[in-house]
Amino acid sequence: MVQPSKPLSRVSSSAHRSRRWVVSTRRCSHLLPVTGTILALSWLKVQNCDAGHSPLRSAIVSSRRPLPIGIVQVAIAGILWGTGGITLEVIRDHSSLSFVTVSGYRMLIAAGVLIGAVVVLRRGAELRALLRTSPGPACLVGIGTGAYQALYFGAVVEVGVTVATVVSLGLAPVLLTAAEALHHRRHPGVRRLLVLAAALAGLVLVSGAAGGADTGPHPWLGVALAVASGATYAATTALGRPVSQRTDPLALTTVATTAGAFALVPAALIVGGPLTTSDPVALGALAYLGVMTMALAYGLLYAGLRTTSSSAAVIASLLEPVTAAVVAAIFLDERVGALGILGIVLVLAAVAGASERRTRTFGPTSVEIGAESSGTTDVRESPD
Repeated sequence: MVQPSKPLSRVSSSAHRSRRWVVSTRRCSHLLPVTGTILALSWLKVQNCDAGHSPLRSAIVSSRRPLPIGIVQVAIAGILWGTGGITLEVIRDHSSLSFVTVSGYRMLIAAGVLIGAVVVLRRGAELRALLRTSPGPACLVGIGTGAYQALYFGAVVEVGVTVATVVSLGLAPVLLTAAEALHHRRHPGVRRLLVLAAALAGLVLVSGAAGGADTGPHPWLGVALAVASGATYAATTALGRPVSQRTDPLALTTVATTAGAFALVPAALIVGGPLTTSDPVALGALAYLGVMTMALAYGLLYAGLRTTSSSAAVIASLLEPVTAAVVAAIFLDERVGALGILGIVLVLAAVAGASERRTRTFGPTSVEIGAESSGTTDVRESPD
């Protein structure tokens, strides 16, 4: 999910704004080397987690307080999603593409990049295994991903950025926490509830500081779309977790993204409007959206879901609005304010507290691990 840092109405092209976008675009170009470094390091971590005898896996088994690699991966995904807002504004400033069309291009570009990665890295066997064992769930994850993005953008148009963000992103962790409590037949612990409360409070403060008092033309319709977006986001995350635990993250991301592209591209054709652009800045921004905020970000999400509960992963993904607020403050000179800073601190604290410690038994020896895992090993949750 990519959060726009402003309402979706067309922004006036004043000389002041044009100069500001030129400066912002030049500043953003300086972030590409840093982002590339994050890409390389993050993907190496994904590969290390998949390796059966990797040093990272050995450290997880032997340490009583291991590095919560799943939370780190999902948090990086949230940070990448948070850069999508300013990227979307760059595209709208340099083209007339609708948000449905932009979303379709985003998934189409990501699908092409991921298919190329499968070929280059020779992961065809993993891809065929996924298509043989879980084609339906993997495709549903991709269609759900495209659906909750479209519902979220519709909510922003009808009710505004602030309400759409708070309702859609805030509803998902509540639903997943409740679902996990029902599944395990026990109430969430005090620690889990405190983490959830901090995350929601921080989300409200950050969204309020970033979105201001903007409202759309049809508030009730917007709220309904935001609720549908949040519910779809929660369901997609919950559905993706068991699939991610038994398959390769690259294979799952490739299948899901391709399925999402097949769903969104026809929607863009139905919506109408301009379908192409020749502006080099817009094309570069589209490439960034597809590669970084889709291919890499969702690869990290599915890799993180292998070792992280769905509710904890959704809380970690709340770094998206935090990153959007920080990016807007740096590149667009938008003030965050004291309440916004407090919200950022609360979200960061919630992400830090979202990593669950569990106890895994190896014969007579018990060690704590960062999250539950698939397999035959006995896993016992430590109390929250």
